[in-house]
Amino acid sequence: VQLQASGGGLVQAGKSLRLSCTASGTIFNIEDMGWSRQAPGNQRESVAHINSDGSANYADSVKGRFTISRDNARNTTYLQMNALKPEDTAVYYCYAHVQATQLPVSMDYWGKGTQVTVSS
Repeated sequence: VQLQASGGGLVQAGKSLRLSCTASGTIFNIEDMGWSRQAPGNQRESVAHINSDGSANYADSVKGRFTISRDNARNTTYLQMNALKPEDTAVYYCYAHVQATQLPVSMDYWGKGTQVTVSS
């Protein structure tokens, strides 16, 4: 299973970006998906998480500004980021909890990350 993230870039504060992350490979079912981020000198932190039923959780720092969604037919999750702030600057990583076969075994997979830079 591979996860490919895209959509990062350089934007001014107050603007928006949408990240995408698509899972490919041998996939029977994708359970949870989500996004984490890591800024230079900081630990990786969870940003948003979406369950298989579509319910979502967010870090307090992004609530009201970021929205996570998923397209199960495309094995894809999206992170819509509005009202971006310089402190949102980080490498954003997507992840997915994947059941590869009909066996009841699931594993976490991570994408390589996409850089988001917000200028003031």
